[in-house]
Amino acid sequence: MLTVSVKWQKEVFPNVEIDTSQPPYVFKCQLYDLTGVPPERQKIMVKGGLLKDDSDWSTLGVKKGQKLMMMGTADEIVKAPEKGPVFMEDLPEEEQVVALGHSAGLFNLGNTCYMNSTVQCLHSVPELKSALVKYSQSGRSNDVDQSSHMLAVATSDLFNDLDKSVKPVAPMQFWMLLRKKYPQFGQLQNGSFMQQDAEECWTQLLFTLSQSLRTSNASENADTVKALFGIDIVSRTHCQESGEESSEAESVYSLKCHISQEVNHLHEGLKHGLKSELEKASPALGRSAIYLKESRINGLPRYLTIQFVRFFWKRESNQKAKILRKVDYPLELDIYDLCSEDLRKKLEAPRKKLRDEEGKKLGLKTSEKSSSSKDNDVKMTDAEGSTSNGSGESSSVATSQDGVTSDPDQDTHLTGVYDLVAVLTHKGRSADSGHYVAWVKQESGKWIEYDDDNPIPQREEDITKLSGGGTHGSLNCEKWSLEFLQNCVVLCCVVPGSTSNGSGESSSIATSQDVKNLYNPPNIYSITLVSSSLGELGVTSDPDKDTNLTGVYDSVAVLTHKGRSADSGRYVAWVKQESGKWIEYDDDNPIPHNGRKISLNYLVEDYYK
Repeated sequence: MLTVSVKWQKEVFPNVEIDTSQPPYVFKCQLYDLTGVPPERQKIMVKGGLLKDDSDWSTLGVKKGQKLMMMGTADEIVKAPEKGPVFMEDLPEEEQVVALGHSAGLFNLGNTCYMNSTVQCLHSVPELKSALVKYSQSGRSNDVDQSSHMLAVATSDLFNDLDKSVKPVAPMQFWMLLRKKYPQFGQLQNGSFMQQDAEECWTQLLFTLSQSLRTSNASENADTVKALFGIDIVSRTHCQESGEESSEAESVYSLKCHISQEVNHLHEGLKHGLKSELEKASPALGRSAIYLKESRINGLPRYLTIQFVRFFWKRESNQKAKILRKVDYPLELDIYDLCSEDLRKKLEAPRKKLRDEEGKKLGLKTSEKSSSSKDNDVKMTDAEGSTSNGSGESSSVATSQDGVTSDPDQDTHLTGVYDLVAVLTHKGRSADSGHYVAWVKQESGKWIEYDDDNPIPQREEDITKLSGGGTHGSLNCEKWSLEFLQNCVVLCCVVPGSTSNGSGESSSIATSQDVKNLYNPPNIYSITLVSSSLGELGVTSDPDKDTNLTGVYDSVAVLTHKGRSADSGRYVAWVKQESGKWIEYDDDNPIPHNGRKISLNYLVEDYYK
């Protein structure tokens, strides 16, 4: 055992022991404890040069009491954290809300689940929250009655409580003012408040907010609620007997999905809802006649609300009844074919731009004409210095390619494609009982089930299972306070917590595995397969003889049918390209599949092998 001193920079460490039976690396580790210089950075001068990790002490001639010189830079001293760990329950309540990732639930005050679910769905609209904040600060205008004003202010206060609270909120003030404004929500049965219809609550509340938030300021949108939820409808009424024809225009806050034996999908129900027969007096015939009314959408809102018409009045029993039929709906809805010709023309340029941007992200080539065109294609860009609207998303303005700033409320920004952001469901077989629940998509893209005071995280793939069917425990979309959020022209559009395809997943070309697992399952109608020949395998053979065949076939096309009837439904083709990628041909719309997991019913796996 030797004792030496070591000089490092301006410091000298005396009486450092060297165990000559151990390699020099052990000595370096001792110096690391003293100086903080890692062994790999130490340069220690000894006889013959630098001390190596595996040198033999007996050959180095180190003597007792010798002073060794060391060079090297020490590691930065790890400082203790300025703040210790903070547990979530110790944070201020506002910070707990941010960390939690979703707003608070609402206490059930006695059969008020219909009201709680309606409020949670409306609370998911950041523009509505911003408008209510401005309204509560500006005060009541002369043309708004006191009860409407107080209900609008209570709605704003309730939204604010939901945003700032971690614990469930008791909506006492809001509920009291809602019953005062609309006494039907205060009906009693056996001393308890009765269950009410969420659709009625939604309609009455939107009407009140529409009256209160209406402004006469020319620089602002005169009707905030209409801009967010209003749908312009044009209708043509025709009588085949007399040839009479008339047209009318109206604005509504929701579309109706009528449910019948032929309706299996939301899109089919919407088409049924835009057509109707009515009997009325015909001036030309001098008697009652049947008129056919056909409607088309002529103006799109920012948020599209769709009601599943599940409740109807049953004359035999003289009470409300519920239609339990399962009706599927997508996470992304395209209503282009439900629009009027005038609106379709306005949507063409934004939709083309949207397709081009999707194609670029998927690696597809776009035509030079479309990429170099300088006609009135519209781009969405973030405004410089844009402020947060309270939901974490930035406000945006639309500019055309020639640099002219346009009104962000113009129809030219709409594409007719909507992403699902909220669903309101009813569980039970009776309209006067059961339970309402809201399912709301958060800014992060995650879904939360608001079951009164109990927010429950849910998976996105579970949202489309809320389509009903009447089985035990099934949920039925009723007042769909289902809102589809409008996609803007650019893929990174103003969608809270949403990606370009609105699903929370990035887009990609469909693979062979995707075609085996088609989303929202149709049924296989036919499969086209191609044989692997010996020529393709590099074996020379006569091209006209059957001996070239191997008995192994690869799938190259699938034709599917979706629907329960042979006389209805929809056919779609899925075709494999030369590159090996799959494209879905939905009539005039070739769609590179977006990567969601899909599954074809009644598909035998061996067919694809």
